[in-house]
Parts: sequence; C-alpha cells; structure tokens
Amino acid sequence: MSHICRSFPHFGQLGKEKFHKSQHFGYSNDVSMLLGEDKPGIGGELLPGQKIKSKFSVFPRGVGSDAPSWVAFDKQVLSFEAYFEEEVHQRREEVYRIRHCKIYFYLEDDTIQVVEPEIKNSGIPQGTIIRRHRIPLPPPNDDQFYTVDHFNINKDIVFYSRIFKIVNCDEFTRNFLRKLGVRINPPGSIPSDPYSTTRKQIEDNMKPLRPYERMDTLKQFLDHDRHVLRFYCLWDDTISPFGDSRELILHYFLADDTVEIIEVIPPNSGRDSVPVFLHRGKLPKQIPTRMYNPGEITSRTVLNVFGPMGHGGRYILDNLKTGSVHQEFYKDSDLTIGAAISVWGRNMILYDCDEFTKNHYRTKYGIEDFTPVQYKTPQMLKIEKKIPPYNGFGSEEDSLCSCLGLLPKPPQRDFKKFMEKDRNGLDSNVLRFVAKLITENPIDKERTFIISYFLSDDTIAVFEPLQRNSGIIGGKFLERCRVKKPGQELFKTEMSEYFKAKDLFVGARVNFNGHKFVLIDADEYVFRYMEKNAYEFPMADIASIMSKLRNIVESSPREIKQHFVANDPRNSNEMTYEAFRNVMVEICDRKLTEHEIMTVGRHYSAQEKLEVDLGLLTAVAQEHLKKKPFENFSKLYDAFVYNDRERKGLLPLQETRTICKAFKIPLPDDLLNLILEKHKESDDQINYVKLVSGLNWRENPNPAWQTTPIKFDADWSGQMTSSAVKTVNYLLLLKDLFGVQE
Repeated sequence: MSHICRSFPHFGQLGKEKFHKSQHFGYSNDVSMLLGEDKPGIGGELLPGQKIKSKFSVFPRGVGSDAPSWVAFDKQVLSFEAYFEEEVHQRREEVYRIRHCKIYFYLEDDTIQVVEPEIKNSGIPQGTIIRRHRIPLPPPNDDQFYTVDHFNINKDIVFYSRIFKIVNCDEFTRNFLRKLGVRINPPGSIPSDPYSTTRKQIEDNMKPLRPYERMDTLKQFLDHDRHVLRFYCLWDDTISPFGDSRELILHYFLADDTVEIIEVIPPNSGRDSVPVFLHRGKLPKQIPTRMYNPGEITSRTVLNVFGPMGHGGRYILDNLKTGSVHQEFYKDSDLTIGAAISVWGRNMILYDCDEFTKNHYRTKYGIEDFTPVQYKTPQMLKIEKKIPPYNGFGSEEDSLCSCLGLLPKPPQRDFKKFMEKDRNGLDSNVLRFVAKLITENPIDKERTFIISYFLSDDTIAVFEPLQRNSGIIGGKFLERCRVKKPGQELFKTEMSEYFKAKDLFVGARVNFNGHKFVLIDADEYVFRYMEKNAYEFPMADIASIMSKLRNIVESSPREIKQHFVANDPRNSNEMTYEAFRNVMVEICDRKLTEHEIMTVGRHYSAQEKLEVDLGLLTAVAQEHLKKKPFENFSKLYDAFVYNDRERKGLLPLQETRTICKAFKIPLPDDLLNLILEKHKESDDQINYVKLVSGLNWRENPNPAWQTTPIKFDADWSGQMTSSAVKTVNYLLLLKDLFGVQE
C-alpha cells in the first residue's frame, strides 16, 4: 500500500517531499507507553489541535548572549517577598496564621526554593519549606513548569496547592524583570498575624514600667579579651626592719578590670621564689574597715514588699541601693606612670610600662608623655683595678694571675684553639718558612733557617739546617716559645704583643730577640693553608690583591700589556714564574709584597694535565666493588655479548654505559666515565672484554695503590716542592684586569 500511496499521492500532497513518521511510543522503566505527545505527524506537520512549544524565548534569535543559561545566569537569583495563610484548627486563640517567606527563583535552571525565616519561640518547624527544584504548574497544566514569566508583584502563585501572595522583591529582581519587558505591579503589604499581635501585647504587658538595671560585662570581655596592661612598679619597704626596695610587675586585665602583681626576684637575693605576689582580682582603693559577711557585697539590692522572709515573699529591685556596700576599685584611668597606688596597705609607684600599654593610653586617653620615673640612685663610678707592672719573674700571664686573686692560679691555655689547631693526621697546622739573616757579615748571609709557626699555641721555633763545609754547626737556633714583637717596654702593666700567624709571610722582615730575618720562601702547606683561610691572611686573598693591582695599573694598560708580550718571545701567552715575577716587580714598583706576587702566580699558573693511570682506576674501582659487594660479572659479560650482534667484542659507548647502569654497578659516575674512556678504541667503541676483565676482582685482583696527599715532612730544609709554580698564564691575568680586549 505504501508503494501505491507514494505512486499516486493525494492532490493535497502535491510537491511534498517529507513523509517520515515520528516515534510516539517507547519504554519507560520497562513499561511501554505513549511518549511523543508533543511530536508532529507525518512529514513534520502538526496534528489537528496540536501546538508545539517554542524553542526560543520571547526575544528573537541573535539578541543577547549565545552562552547557555547555566553559564549566562550563573549565581543570579530572583528574590521575592511573599506570605501564605495557614488555617489553624481546634484553637480558640487563633483561626489562621500569616507566615512570611522568601521565594528564590534560580535563573540558571528555572528552579525554585521557598524559605521561611525563623522566628524565636514560634513552635513551628521553619527554614526551607520547599527545597530547590523545578515546580510544575497547577492542574491542568501540570506538565509544564514555572518560568520567570509567571512571577510579578501583587500576584498569587500556587505551589503544590498552597497559595503564596508575592508582595515585593529586591532591586536586582525589579531591574531584571523590567529588562524582560514585564510591567512591575506596585508593591503590596503583608497583613498582620492576629496571634502574633496578641503575643506581643502580652509580652509588652509583662515588661515593668521601670526597666531593670542592666549590667552587661560580655561586651567588655569580647572587646578586650587577652588585652593586658603591664606596668613596672616599685615597693619601697626600707622603713620596716630588714626591708628593702622590691621591683614588681602589675598586670591589669582589661576584660574584667582585675589586677595581678608578680614580684621580680633578682638572682642571689636570698628570697623564696613565689609565683604570684597578689592573685588576680579587683583591687580596692581603700582597705575595708572590717570583714564583710558572705552575701553582703552584691551588685544589686532588693526590698521585701510584703510576705514572710524566704519562700513566699515578694521583692522588688532597690534603685537607691539602700544598705549596699560601696567600694571603689582601681580602673585603667587611675594607672599612669608616676602614680602611687595602695595595694592592701603597701604603697607602690608605677615607674614604667610596656609598648602595648603606651598605645592603649595614647589611643583611649590621648596621653603622649611616657617618661619613666628614675627611682634608682646613679651608680658610683667603678674604680678601675690597677695592675702592678711586670717584675721580670716568670711569664707575664703568670704574674698577672697572681694579682687577680688571693690564691694564685696558673694561666689557662686556650683549650678550644688547641683542639682545633693541633696536629690531626696529615694536617700538621704548622707554618714553615725559609729565612735568611739580615746582616752585613758575608758568612751569616749564606746561612739558611727554617722558621716554624705552631698555630695551636702561637709559638715559634727556629731551626738551622746543617750545611757542609760552612764552618757553622746547624741545629736548634731558637727554642719553641712565643716571641715578643720588638720595641716594647719590658716592665709595664699591659700585656706584651707577640708575633701572630698573619705577621709571617714571604717577603716579611721579622726581629726575633734581636736577630733580624727576611722570609724568602715557604712550603706548599703554608700557601694552601693561607689561601684556604684568606680571611685571616690578607697576603693570600686573591680578591684584595687583584683590587690593589687594578688601582696600580689602571693608568697605563697598554704599556703593561706590551711589557708582558715583550717577555714572551714564543708568543704562547705563558711565561716562567721567574720572568713573571720580574715583570710584576717592575710594574708594581715594590707596592706588592713577594707573597702577594706568589699568590697571583699560583692563581694564574698553567697546570699540566695529569694523565690518570688505568691501573690506578681499576684498583679504585675494584675496591668500590669489594665493599658493596658486586660479583655479577658473568651475567654482565653475557649482556654485553647478547648486544654485540657482530661478535667483535666492541660496543658503542652509550650502549655500554646503559648496560652498566642497568646492572646497577656501584661506582660513582665520574669514575665509571673515566674507566670507559680508558677502554675506548676506535669510533667510540668500548672493548667490553677488557672492561669486564678489569672490573672482575674475583678472578683478576689488582693490588691497591697507595696514594698519599701532601704530608708534613719533619726533615724539610727549604727545598722546592713538587707543586711549585713553573709557568704562569699572563693572558688570563690581563683579561681579569682590563677585560676581554684585543
């Protein structure tokens, strides 16, 4: 039949192209039912009597934002004031009740919420009357929901058979409805509730004509809780036997106007340390003349109007407070610096306060003068103890200790310095210099001395090495002791000055007990120690030396560069230390000491790259693998063979490193990289056979190499050490002085 209909259509369907049918039936909760009541007929045409809801609002398309409603109207709510009448049955006092409520319309999803404000002692469950959701219209339109078009002022609206009367709205709601083109009705009024009016009249009649005296201390507590004024006070008790002046601290609590006093007990005063001098409480200005009975001091007084005493009597509040006990207590207005207060018969003077107290009085009372009261007598000038001059017996420290007490004690050594600077392993903490005598005697000019400075106790020892065929017997020249600086008076009260470590450096001229020396060299430990502790030795501080050198050479940079180039015939940017030293002496014109020149030469020295021996690296690696321990060499070799497809015994460097990392070989990264570099052959290929064989400490043990750092040589006699500077890269020096220039 469908083919016949499509072949011979009705004359009214001429030109029609759509003949599809809408689906009207479906399943809801596994129940077949009619679902498509709003769907059109064949070809999208409306059925007889059918009306399709508009998909758009009253505004035409293109007006307003294209954002969805839950974005455009997010957090926008219309608020209406309303009321409804509730019938009350089986009560004589009331027939109906007027209940106020708020209606909230959420624009984002057209949901509605009704809330009733809570009223004290109403006896009715109040709060949210209707939770937030979309509310359907009353029948017969219960298939539709309320929208913003249904709301206006002075309009009845039905929610679930309950009639709400809208009487007013807020300003935002009023403006929003006006923008929608809604004509706002004039606001209405909420009728009075008869029962609430009756209750209010009863409550008003219960209030007395004369109000009760209100004593509200809660506000003061909330405003000033934890706010405490602190005053420093003095109690002069010298008039009593064995009395003296006592210092106290007064705490005034603003929360309840109470006072607490704490005594400041100085050390070695002989008094018992009590926690509190006066417990916290209100402090009366006058001492009570008698002890009051319990209940006699009250904040209110009452009068017995008639009836017996106790139960059954009638009382009223006494405004005149007849027979009440009047007491005056100290307030914050009574406490000022310089004021005298009576603390239960003890007169105390407030002489100072803290910063919080000053801010309180400055803010509340406008007081600006907080000058403390001077209550202590000025201390007498302390007579300086005069120490008699040194008499020549014993050391100066020993003679000084005999003047400091009746029982002389030996002078104490600086034990902390001794523990820090005493010899510790290979660290000798001894500075040794090579020295020559300053003399005109040709025989003494050739003599060489070793000056040793011991950092642990600032003592100095001088030793003369034995020289063959010199005619002078070498040996100990000066016993280890502290050496005084020359030019000091022998018998004096002040302590003498002794030579310190910073006074000794290469090029220094010293006078040891009349023998004048010039220091011409030092061992490697001296230079390294001074450079490590440059803050103690300015002669080894490269930063201060470079600053001094810039001030010297800033006037003639071109001549200085030409002077360095002229002494470099090979044009290698390097020169020997002797040539560098001679150039620096000519440039600086003796403004730099010999030690400072040596510090610059050491800083810019051209260090030779030391070739690391593979045997040493293998020995160190085997020591690491023994301590962990690591013995998985067979599987490591199998992994190398498996990745070697060509079976040449070679693998790329990166792949070899990856396999070593995968096996978690316990070697530091720098040591592993050096070992791989040593086993590199051609094209970054690693010979893994030799690598595994060298690391295998089980089958191929390598004896440990004994390496020793620079050590203290007791027989050193001034010879040049192996770490001495041979060549200096003067180009780096010129770059640091003048910058990068041609």
